[in-house]
Amino acid sequence: MAEAETTPTKPPTKAPTNASAKAPATKDTAAPTSVTAYLDGFPAEQREVLEQVRTAILRAVPGGEEKIRYGMPAVMFADRYGLHFAGWKKHVGLYPVGELDPDLEAEVARHRRTKDTVRFFYKDPVPYDLVERIARALAARHTR
Repeated sequence: MAEAETTPTKPPTKAPTNASAKAPATKDTAAPTSVTAYLDGFPAEQREVLEQVRTAILRAVPGGEEKIRYGMPAVMFADRYGLHFAGWKKHVGLYPVGELDPDLEAEVARHRRTKDTVRFFYKDPVPYDLVERIARALAARHTR
């Protein structure tokens, strides 16, 4: 059965004790205000994947502004446009990823969940080079 895509649960300020899932935010855990704080809320294995996704996006978008938008990290390439990423229980998602050029879209197709969502499961090797190429293509589209 497909896993529902909703707004990602905000990670707590400390890593949850249950390493198989992140704990939901509560009154005692403030929503993260920085990308680093967001990443710090994940168990080490998931955090490592998220940090590598972050690094790949930043390589593709030199000078891109990092911020938290819609409760998840984003790297902005123009005033209104950016690439968001979020950690989930079983995968990391990239949003919004509209249709790409045919060759790149063919590579992305197996990771595409919906028309604007791409996800990579933690259990599989994440193709960070593909993440970088996605970010580079989107940045080029929105900074012309």
